[in-house]
Amino acid sequence: MGKVFTIDVSKCNGCFNCQLACKDEHVGNDWTPYAKPQPEIGQFWMKLQENTGGTIPKVRIHYIPQMCNHCEKPACAAVCPFEANYRRSDGFVILDPEKCGGCQSCRKACPYGAVYYNEELNICQKCTGCAHLLDNGYPLPRCVEACPTEALQLGEEEDMQDFIIGATVRMPQTGQRPRVFYRNIPGKFIAGTVYDPDEKEVITGARCRATNGGKTVEVSTDEYGDFWFNDLAMGIYDVVIEAKGYDYKTFEAINAQADVNLGDIPLTKATKPDR
Repeated sequence: MGKVFTIDVSKCNGCFNCQLACKDEHVGNDWTPYAKPQPEIGQFWMKLQENTGGTIPKVRIHYIPQMCNHCEKPACAAVCPFEANYRRSDGFVILDPEKCGGCQSCRKACPYGAVYYNEELNICQKCTGCAHLLDNGYPLPRCVEACPTEALQLGEEEDMQDFIIGATVRMPQTGQRPRVFYRNIPGKFIAGTVYDPDEKEVITGARCRATNGGKTVEVSTDEYGDFWFNDLAMGIYDVVIEAKGYDYKTFEAINAQADVNLGDIPLTKATKPDR
């Protein structure tokens, strides 16, 4: 079955240790036949993607480590005319620098942008999974070793099933069967703060509902008047806010393709005393 990488996004704190460790291991070091030295700039075989959503003060950030997916059916290997790209029995996809002819077919074929071109050496390069270390008794790739929160792991597929079941991969529609599995990638959010403009006070316990395609999510405002609809699927939502003694507030067709901060939301006191 081979080895797989697993990444728990909820544990990643954005320290960039994985990215820096990869640079430390490969920049200036020749690990032929696994890889030639990685350039100091322009290549990130391990790259930490920062994702910022919302607007101040409703802002959230999460980080997603990205690397070669060591696919089970790698497009890079399928198109290489020099047979420089190959998949090993342990699951690692290696780009042999001594066979690479610099045609960049593999770089263009990779949908993940994980293959880079080294103009000086006229070769393509990418993550090796630190196979040069593992083949010589080292227990872990440098990126995994450097992760202080254990968000990033490497293990045998049969040993990682508890994580893999229910996990996702990047761009599964490619059919390449990536071997890097992710969990706890946040969905989108819709948030806001509800207040009484006359009393100049926040309204706590207001009932807030977000509806998309017949499915409704309900939350209440907290002690600060804030509400958060978290982990929403991308789509169009109608939001209704109600609180005792106030008129309803409705927001229609909110586009949650990105995180949405509705800002400070004033409620008007109801004209009927029984509301």
